[in-house]
Amino acid sequence: MNTRELFLRHIGQTSPAPIGLNITSAKGNFLTDDAGNSYIDLIGGISVCNVGHSHPEVVKAVQEQAEKYLHIMVYGELVQSPQVDYAHALTQHLPDTLDCVYFTNSGAEAVEGAIKLSRRVTGRTDIIACNNSYHGSTTGALSLIGDEYWRNAFRPLMPGVWHHDYNSQELIDAINKDTACVVIETIQAEAGILLPSQEWLSALRNKCTETGTLLIFDEIQCGFGRTGKLWGFEHYNITPDVLLLGKALGGGLPLGAFISSHNMMQTLTHDPVLGHITTFGGHPLSCAAGMAAFNVLLKEKLAEGVAEKEKQFHALLKHPAVKAVRSKGLLIAVQLESTEKVISTLQTALQKHLFSDWFLFAPDCIRIAPPLTITVEEIQKACTILLESL
Repeated sequence: MNTRELFLRHIGQTSPAPIGLNITSAKGNFLTDDAGNSYIDLIGGISVCNVGHSHPEVVKAVQEQAEKYLHIMVYGELVQSPQVDYAHALTQHLPDTLDCVYFTNSGAEAVEGAIKLSRRVTGRTDIIACNNSYHGSTTGALSLIGDEYWRNAFRPLMPGVWHHDYNSQELIDAINKDTACVVIETIQAEAGILLPSQEWLSALRNKCTETGTLLIFDEIQCGFGRTGKLWGFEHYNITPDVLLLGKALGGGLPLGAFISSHNMMQTLTHDPVLGHITTFGGHPLSCAAGMAAFNVLLKEKLAEGVAEKEKQFHALLKHPAVKAVRSKGLLIAVQLESTEKVISTLQTALQKHLFSDWFLFAPDCIRIAPPLTITVEEIQKACTILLESL
């Protein structure tokens, strides 16, 4: 059996028709397969590889940490400098109330931790989330997903979760003294890039404050410069009570985090002790890689170039088949007439050595979320291929 056949036989599959490219290397903004074909990567591992694939400084950091130690003890018991250094660096670029980091293995696990934190801090159980939201596939996170197609097969799920439309007054009106938290994506990604209005986000913040409800922003996709600012919430001058991070957080290695105030986070240390625990969360290799990628992001000022690259995509993606282009920075949805048109376009583009994808709740849209290091020339080439494929 060849590698692809072994992949289909022995790797748990997520769909009946995986893309199935056998990638043998990834450098910068390109993927290379086992036939030597090089593909422009327009999705960056779904907003993971913000500083490009295999950045030399990230690789070096992983190698140096691997020579010191790998896993030594469950999370939180021993001082591990990769964790401490990275947490300190992150909090230096966050509001003062977001000064305590709990590292997890993934974004979904960060969601799970934040759910527990909100219930522990408030003593309440109800949670409000948005229709067409995506927060992960573990049971608690799946309960927050805003689409019954994805939830129904796995019921019963976590009770006490109420869904309302993003940007709606109904969501704000639903917040009351029984609401432990409101969990929203700062930018709704899987819905095809939907932005909150400033007025709605301000009203949401005020209602949460009035009722003692924790406001949780999921920036697992839109964090780390993808929107043109380091954090998506900076566009709106509103600070959440809890921030969820993942994807680009680990610089290409698995890492998530929920971040809150030191006082709130301490509630997980007692009654019961070990109120939240993980064996591999904040793995030293992942933290070393994440710290290196974060330093690259800041040093190379990658977020500062995002707005101009966003404009370039808008200027080039002109075609009768394109119904709309929605974006916040380099988080872009290109809406076509149908899901079928998206799939055929992506398949043709792949044959022309362009790699992209679609959105869970907006399958009539092509996803564009390349490494922030993508160049002007690469954007021009990518858009040319997309237009030819259309």
